Amino acid sequence: MSHLLEFYGTECEHCARMRELVERLESEEGVKVERLEVWHNLENEKKLFELDKGLCGGVPFFYNLKTKKWICGEVPYSELKEWALA
Repeated sequence: MSHLLEFYGTECEHCARMRELVERLESEEGVKVERLEVWHNLENEKKLFELDKGLCGGVPFFYNLKTKKWICGEVPYSELKEWALA
């Protein structure tokens, strides 16, 4: 399991836009981000709520298990990269 998690919803437009940045991050930096769909998967939704703890309340939600840092919503590539490589 990767220490970088991305919680998303299948029909979420914000999540779709962030997917392009995640793919760029993985190819350019050699990291792996584990994607967890939450709108149609109750187990993943439970994980989201366990980690979110009221921080964001929605998707996309990114969580770094090593640093305990998170990202709520859409962000620029530079911020996503900083979160992943911290």
